[in-house]
Amino acid sequence: MPIIRVEMFEGRTIEQKRELTEVFTREMARICKTDAASIYIVFEDVKKENWGAGGKLCSDKYPD
Repeated sequence: MPIIRVEMFEGRTIEQKRELTEVFTREMARICKTDAASIYIVFEDVKKENWGAGGKLCSDKYPD
């Protein structure tokens, strides 16, 4: 049971997540020669204030 975890800033639409799910599943199944039904995708939307990079909060580095 392959699991693909995707962590990204919040704000993506359901349509974007739907497309990512289709593409990730199709390509994982193709490359790993596994059944698409056994692949799980987990999206974790993270607020910029809860993510740091380069010594700064991303909410400070990338304000809206």
